[in-house]
Amino acid sequence: MPIIARTLDEAIAPIADGCILAVPRESSGAAMAATRALIRRGVKRLHLVALPTSSLQADLLIGAGCIETLETSAVSLGEFGAAPRFTAAILSGALRMLDATCPALHAQFQAAEKGIPFMPLRGLVGSDVLAHRPDWKVMDNPFGNNDPIVLLPALKPDVALFHAPMADRAGNVYVGMQREFVAMAHAAKATVVTVEQLHDGDLLNDPLLAAGTLPGFYIEAVAVAPRGAWPLPLPDHYALDAAHMSEYARLAATPEGFAQYLDRYVYEKRAA
Repeated sequence: MPIIARTLDEAIAPIADGCILAVPRESSGAAMAATRALIRRGVKRLHLVALPTSSLQADLLIGAGCIETLETSAVSLGEFGAAPRFTAAILSGALRMLDATCPALHAQFQAAEKGIPFMPLRGLVGSDVLAHRPDWKVMDNPFGNNDPIVLLPALKPDVALFHAPMADRAGNVYVGMQREFVAMAHAAKATVVTVEQLHDGDLLNDPLLAAGTLPGFYIEAVAVAPRGAWPLPLPDHYALDAAHMSEYARLAATPEGFAQYLDRYVYEKRAA
């Protein structure tokens, strides 16, 4: 039975130092309030898997010294430029990087949710990515003739973390069209979700909402965090805060500016 946490800190307790943490792409519902809480708590040595890309969330965690290994296909601030703390960490060698592709990551999560050890994927054959991923194996298709195929190991995170529009008091979570949340929760050992609000009633018994609802038996903890994806967007609820992203890109360009950003927007919440 999932817990309805009283605080963010209670909800994120399963995210321990050194765990494999899965987060979604920046436009689908990144749990940014929970991310700031993790930084305030001082989480360390995370293996962050961004399915399949990330922006501010990964850059913040990297800059704050929370990430030891990053596994994703891209980290960028989009129209606001390169992700400055990610770029600095890569150039300095401070970060272990596991390059991936979007289809590869989705295939690895699908293998984990199906309970199988690997998933085959053809599109990687001939790419340079394989030279940097010795854990991805190329073999001959046993049903073909001279037909190489890549085998990708199942990726089973310790914890999946995302932000959704709502949950009910039984821990069922409405994810709507963000179907990668379902794969993340199926693949992970535990799932922590922040939501805009609690729904009065049973989401799984609502004919309009049931199809977009993730059952509570996949959920470890839920916490209410209004505007919990800010400054990133939550589809159908609020847009990206472009002014804030521009400010972040400017400040995070230097270590001193990044420290100012943390003081202004992360550590100041300790008093709340």
